[in-house]
Amino acid sequence: MRTLTTEARARRRLLLASDRSDQSGDLGAILQHVGDVDTSPTSAIPDAPAGRFAGIVVDINLRSAESVLRVRDKLCIEAYRSVPRLFVLADALHHGSMQAWALGATDTISRPFDAQVILQRIRLAFPDDDDATTNGTALNQGIAAAHALLVKIFKQLPAGVPLAFSDVLEAEHQILKAIKSTSLRQWLAAVGRHHTHTYRHCLFVTGFAVAFAQHLGLREDDQRRLARAALLHDVGKAFIPVAILDKPGKLTSEEKTEIRRHVHLGYEALLNQGGFPPEMLDVVLHHHEFLDGSGYPDGLRGDQISDIVRLTTIVDIHAALVEQRAYRLPFTHAKSFAVMEEMGDKLDQHLLQAFRPVALGY
Repeated sequence: MRTLTTEARARRRLLLASDRSDQSGDLGAILQHVGDVDTSPTSAIPDAPAGRFAGIVVDINLRSAESVLRVRDKLCIEAYRSVPRLFVLADALHHGSMQAWALGATDTISRPFDAQVILQRIRLAFPDDDDATTNGTALNQGIAAAHALLVKIFKQLPAGVPLAFSDVLEAEHQILKAIKSTSLRQWLAAVGRHHTHTYRHCLFVTGFAVAFAQHLGLREDDQRRLARAALLHDVGKAFIPVAILDKPGKLTSEEKTEIRRHVHLGYEALLNQGGFPPEMLDVVLHHHEFLDGSGYPDGLRGDQISDIVRLTTIVDIHAALVEQRAYRLPFTHAKSFAVMEEMGDKLDQHLLQAFRPVALGY
């Protein structure tokens, strides 16, 4: 094992849940460098963490149905819902990875252990108290900035108050900072409490878009472009009656036709306003287009659909499926991803597979 650098002990408290006591010793020793570690067999995972743990590291046989069920029963209860969890993979096989993400993995690490990599992952996934304070401030500021922009879009724009591109730039900067400082999981948990469905959806889409851009390693400028487009993709819904947007049941054919108008309404509003980049207008108008020509409003096909639209369409669909709706329970992230895979040539399947770690490891 690689020699560890000496550093001051952080204030993290970690739970190492393991059914591999003969193999987890090295991992426990590594974790001790960044926090206090409680080791427990999975059968004895505490029922109520009560805020004691910054995160949980799970080292089990992911091919064992008994072990998987035991962990699922523990980690799926409300007390553990917000606790980040890092899973140990015995190998790079697809089965183990999928099991980990299905159990809510925040991240994964693999054997053989690289101590420096593990320490870096722990610091990112499980912030200590000082980190949590700083990152919490960034998260709150990001959500506040996003909310302020959405108020301008959905309250002021229909009333004739201009929306400036500089307003979008200011919010986008705070949002990127918030998600980079915390995590997609924390962003979704925070915005998921928003009472307004349309606001919540826009913030979900933006969170997934930013995380996807970061995962792809896009340049900072491209990350910002995608964040802006995601923020404004549904701007046209500002001109759709709230009674239709928030209807708790199925829409009538007339209501569906009215909803579909939002892409043209948003495009025309920003075009008339002036100053918005062409790719943002493209996303606003075309984020419901499909590669096979079955989308709307223009029935675009294949290469007629830009990369930024393809990206936004994927995160838009995923966000819609995993959100709580009045007329149905939210899909799990795994089920949502499976639905998109079944959409076949409607979506860019290469981009969709690149989205898998973001969708399943949020």
